[in-house]
Amino acid sequence: QVQLVESGGGLVEAGGSLGLSCRAFGSIFSIHDMGWYRQTPGNQRDLVAIITSDGSTNYADSVKGRFTISRDNAKNTVSLQMSSLKPEDTGVYYCNARVRINYRPNLYSYWGQGTQVTVSS
Repeated sequence: QVQLVESGGGLVEAGGSLGLSCRAFGSIFSIHDMGWYRQTPGNQRDLVAIITSDGSTNYADSVKGRFTISRDNAKNTVSLQMSSLKPEDTGVYYCNARVRINYRPNLYSYWGQGTQVTVSS
C-alpha cells in the first residue's frame, strides 16, 4: 500500500506565489515519475508538471516559466513552486506517483487527496 500526502495550497492574490509538497509513504521499491495535476469543476484532471527519477521535467504550456517542479528521491517527495499566479491557475491540485512496489517492472499509479489552490483577481 502506498499513500501520497500533500501539503500547501490555499488562497493567494494574482501575481503571488505558493508552494505545494507531496510525500510518498508505504511499500515503495522505487518511484518512476512524480507529477502534479489540476482539476476544475466539470473538467478532467490535467497535467501541470511532471518529473522523472533522473530529474527530467515537462510542463503544461500554460505554466512554463512560472512553475518549477522538483523532487527529493531520498525522501520520496515532490514539490511544486508556483509564482506569478493567475486566476486561471485555480483548481484542486493532485499529486501523482508511478511506483514500483517490488523487483517486478510493473508500475502502479497513486494519487494524493488533492489540495485547493485559489488565486483571486
